[in-house]
Amino acid sequence: MGSHDQNRPSRRDVLRLGAAAAAGALAGELGLPGPVAALAAKAKGKKKPIGVGLQLYSVRRECGAEKGKGLIKVIEAVAKMGYEAVEFAGYYGWKPTDLRKLLDDNGLKCCGTHTGLDLLLGDNFEKTVALHKTIGAKFIIVPGLAGKYHKDGEAWASTAKLFNQIAAKLKPLGMQTGYHNHSHEFKKFDGKTGWDIFFGGTVKDVVMQLDTGNCMGGGGDPVAIMKRFPGRAVTMHMKEHGGDAKTVVGEGTVKWKELIRLARTVGGTKWFIIEHERRGQPPVEAVKRCIDNFRKILASV
Repeated sequence: MGSHDQNRPSRRDVLRLGAAAAAGALAGELGLPGPVAALAAKAKGKKKPIGVGLQLYSVRRECGAEKGKGLIKVIEAVAKMGYEAVEFAGYYGWKPTDLRKLLDDNGLKCCGTHTGLDLLLGDNFEKTVALHKTIGAKFIIVPGLAGKYHKDGEAWASTAKLFNQIAAKLKPLGMQTGYHNHSHEFKKFDGKTGWDIFFGGTVKDVVMQLDTGNCMGGGGDPVAIMKRFPGRAVTMHMKEHGGDAKTVVGEGTVKWKELIRLARTVGGTKWFIIEHERRGQPPVEAVKRCIDNFRKILASV
């Protein structure tokens, strides 16, 4: 091989330089720090599909109608709307085996549940795991905490350790726990928010279920949080912020396109879970509008 060939960059060098350039481009495009930008560059272009589910709390009254029989109509309607999965926040008196059959009959998956922390502690743990195995749910998300768990920075740090212990017990079972925010998580203690203390102290197996609307309502920035905790937003709550009582996903102030790009590249996101809590229109109608809008946004990113 001549001297000219010796100086020619190898294929590996070209790929390495290309990846570095891509990382630099993404760093500028999304405002990512170097290591996170490199992760994003690796993922960019793959566009691995992220499923779209519905948090059934959005239509809880309809689910609970007729002593829980309303759930049948809701599940059928949700499947026809194009949702791929549902996240439970209560079971309306249904047995786990019957819930699984209802989902299977309508071609839906369970993308997780909202489950109180007490149901993951002590003797309740095994029962909770059994229920989730039956309904096919891998993500057991705690939707809120009693005051003692977040009263100050030390409480948040201690709670993080508790979640790490739960995560370690769930990991061999193929399941994960996580935490879903409201607004108080963004209160600061000595300059750091409770959210930062908690997720800064938890292992990567603890899911950061970022609720976009609640986050903004508490003064948080969901885009900045996605960048700060790469790989942690395994399931996300896609909730609108701003607007009026009839505003649904895609019609408010959430930066949807930027969040979707981050979810696809650095978020590690497997499920977008739509949640709608405004009562300006019939809830079933509202969640239909939500997914119609969201699908259009997904297609444009």
